[in-house]
Amino acid sequence: MKLIKPLLFTLLFISVWIFDGLYAQQLKLQKFSYATTPDAVGFSALRLARIDSLLTKYTYNSTMPNAVTFIAKNGKIVHFKSYGYSNIESKTLVKNNSIFRIASQTKAITSVALMMLYEEGKFLLDDPVSSYIPEFKNPQVIVAINDKDSSASTRPAKREITVRDLLSHTSGIPYGNKMYAKAKIPGVNSLENETIGSVVKRLAKLPISHDPGEAYTYGLNTDVLGYLVEVLSGMTLDKYFKTKIFEPLGMADTYFYLPPNKKSRLVNLYGKDSLNAPLVLSNNISNQTYPYSGAKVYFSGGAGLVGPIEDYAKFCQMLLNGGTFNGNHILSRKTIELMTTNQIGDKEVWDSGNKFGLGFEITTEKGNAKQMGSVGAYGWGGMYSTDYKIDPKENLIFLIYTNANPFPNPDINKRFRGLVYQALK
Repeated sequence: MKLIKPLLFTLLFISVWIFDGLYAQQLKLQKFSYATTPDAVGFSALRLARIDSLLTKYTYNSTMPNAVTFIAKNGKIVHFKSYGYSNIESKTLVKNNSIFRIASQTKAITSVALMMLYEEGKFLLDDPVSSYIPEFKNPQVIVAINDKDSSASTRPAKREITVRDLLSHTSGIPYGNKMYAKAKIPGVNSLENETIGSVVKRLAKLPISHDPGEAYTYGLNTDVLGYLVEVLSGMTLDKYFKTKIFEPLGMADTYFYLPPNKKSRLVNLYGKDSLNAPLVLSNNISNQTYPYSGAKVYFSGGAGLVGPIEDYAKFCQMLLNGGTFNGNHILSRKTIELMTTNQIGDKEVWDSGNKFGLGFEITTEKGNAKQMGSVGAYGWGGMYSTDYKIDPKENLIFLIYTNANPFPNPDINKRFRGLVYQALK
């Protein structure tokens, strides 16, 4: 009996050591690899080819300038392809590693960054934002705007804006009005020598559209959150992203501003005024050139990042994995559960039937009835027509990128989403 107990403890220790080793090895192996065949992970290769047909057609007839797609199920890549041109004029082909402006896809990264600080106990979700950015104290609500001088009559808000309001786009901060234009609040980027902190402090003094929490109003909320990350962490947003998210996940080509040696990989920004109009280079100088020109000091947490599709796929896979990827633990799975829980009550994201969590649109049963997908899938997109979806039910992520604005496209993101789901076996 005396010999059996030490033997049992030894076997138990060895079992735990082996389990821990296998778990650590599993974390290290959390990198993308290609599926042996699409069928091996539950996709029909024949049906996936419909994506090739559609995107080849759309880029050939100039419906869109280019497209790059990325689909992974069970962590295995089943579709990673590029179509069209990064530069139509020179006939330079777009590549899988081409760099795109991802605009509002920046929001999810900023939201994750903030929730990493939440996990450190730096704030609570229902804290007033003014506790950390005093300029937000005593917000005013717009009653009417004077068109002649862009002034407004206001009343005191019923309560203060909270961090939760910003994460769920219910703060009442819109994406611009005449007052914002007068105050020179940038919409998505800036070539000027100004920081996100100086802009947010200016924004905080302007009245909001409605009482906090009373409506879903998509707007500059996440730019405020980007500055909040700086306040809470003591780091600039670009540095926080790089050290806490990009380097751990292996997102080596995602930036606010591109280094000179990577500028050539940035696709041109095109636009078209109607579905049948020709594609032309965008004449919006700021949108076209901000990733490599100007003062390069404005870190827009709502719309400023550029990067290749595989970098963002790593971020999506981390979320799908419950917070881990590339051997690094970024978030708790419980935090991700919180972020993908309805935070807007009976309100909807526009007329989609869907809800919004803390940084993501969440597909509901009502929303799923409008378009093929899965209840509980979540994601968002960007104004230059990039899009992503994370589907826990199918253990699936999928993304599509192009860069065009204005872009009266034929609902390309919805079509792509349908083509992904119809290919599942």
